[in-house]
Amino acid sequence: MDNAEIKNQELYKSILQNRIELLREKNINLIIQDARDYNAICKLYSNINPDIIIHLAAVSHANRSNKDPHTTFDHSLRTLENTLDYAKDKNVHVIYMSSSMVYGNFDKKDVDEDTVCKPIGIYGTLKYAGELMIKAYNQVFNLPYTIIRPSALYGERCVSRRVGQIFIKNAINDEEIKIGGDGEDKLDFTYIKDLCNGVILSIEKKEALNEIFNLTYGGAKTINNLKDILLDHFPKAKITYEKRDKLTPKRGTLSINKAKKLLGYNPTFAIEKAYPEYIKWYKEFINNKI
Repeated sequence: MDNAEIKNQELYKSILQNRIELLREKNINLIIQDARDYNAICKLYSNINPDIIIHLAAVSHANRSNKDPHTTFDHSLRTLENTLDYAKDKNVHVIYMSSSMVYGNFDKKDVDEDTVCKPIGIYGTLKYAGELMIKAYNQVFNLPYTIIRPSALYGERCVSRRVGQIFIKNAINDEEIKIGGDGEDKLDFTYIKDLCNGVILSIEKKEALNEIFNLTYGGAKTINNLKDILLDHFPKAKITYEKRDKLTPKRGTLSINKAKKLLGYNPTFAIEKAYPEYIKWYKEFINNKI
């Protein structure tokens, strides 16, 4: 294991501990349980007796999914199956975190929830399979659900190797930042606070039941736009361009008109405003751990 990998693991452990401390500060009960264990997770659900389950258990990185499909299936679909099997008999509202990757290559300027999904690779395909499973449980058992499709998340406590986090981490560690293609690929970068506000609305609003929502910022920017913001804070960052990954779909803006109309969703954190805040938090967190 090289020094960079050791640093990454130490950072992950530190942020995980920070998340746990935050939960405790807010008096939120944390129970550690492998969600793949059907009997154990169902017993846990029975003890809690929830009205709503927000299902987040999954492999959250596309490249990792493509390299290890078995583990991705086990952690993403097996865990969802266990949740659905419990929820179907209790009429529990299941909120499922899907992904913009289910659309595959965007074939128009922006995509809405009625756009035909054509996922590419293991990650997007399994996310879409999860959506189909949920809809099937609704058809057969009348299970209430909400499916959420976020995009290019970034923000405080994110260490899941998404592009926004990788840029900052590599800049801080004086490591090379590699951009696939010419950097003109577009992503609908979404700040974590906007997504959380959308999830809260999905919990509170009856209009969210049995619906799919794009919960993003609603305006795509290029990878080069993100890079330029980064260089404002790390002018000596090492940027290189490499061959584009063929399994990365060409994406862009996700229409959020449906979420605005039915939920009152109103994202306010443009990347020009929020990414510098994320950089500031990341620097302060690293400095406090040194």
